[in-house]
Amino acid sequence: MKVAIECVTGIVLNDVNYSESSKILNVLTKEYGLIGIISKGCRNMKSKLRGISRKLIYGNFHIYYKRDGLSTLISVDLINSYSHLVSDLTRVSYATYLLELSEQVVKQSDCLEVFDLLRSSLDKINEGFSPLVIANILELKYLDYLGVKPNIDCCGVCGTNKNIITIDSEVGGFICSNCYTNGYLVKDITIKLIRMFYYVDIDKISKLDIKLENLKEVNYFLEEYYERYTGLYLKSKKMLEKITNFVES
Repeated sequence: MKVAIECVTGIVLNDVNYSESSKILNVLTKEYGLIGIISKGCRNMKSKLRGISRKLIYGNFHIYYKRDGLSTLISVDLINSYSHLVSDLTRVSYATYLLELSEQVVKQSDCLEVFDLLRSSLDKINEGFSPLVIANILELKYLDYLGVKPNIDCCGVCGTNKNIITIDSEVGGFICSNCYTNGYLVKDITIKLIRMFYYVDIDKISKLDIKLENLKEVNYFLEEYYERYTGLYLKSKKMLEKITNFVES
């Protein structure tokens, strides 16, 4: 059976050594979602595939495509290698986390929109925008595809959109003044940021000026929410926490 040559646009999420000289690339593609591609001989010093057979390669992949099984890499027309991102420990750690998170989201939702969201996020981190802000934006958007979007348009208890005063993972989102009983009250800006993060078009972000103390409240809510509702355990998230704690100390 003859295998067709196709060109797919994709981002390498991770790579695994295969045999003595090859790798298997897990690639998130715009056309087919997540696919496996074998890059034969790419670990050889003289291989033309060596430099582009790694995670965080974004390009047009020319492959012998197999719907059920491993496709085979022929060549890649590079679009972005994210050179600024990969040269910084903190940024590459955030990017690695977003790659693993995106893989898990695609496995659960099989939604092709994830590709553009990930690509936009990596572009912004590479351009120098705060990786924590971009990560929080993507985390919030991904909750939709995981089927556990929080209530950020109304009170999670009574449904009103008036007098929202805090957000709580236990009730699944916003809480109004009438339904509030006890717990932590977030700042008004935190409520506004969460809504903005969910609805913003990542590609159109041109400026981010957010105080760290406000961002910490958003990040804390998202960490609690993910732990409570998604069931995801990501090694890259734990590594990211260790690196960011080390950098901040």
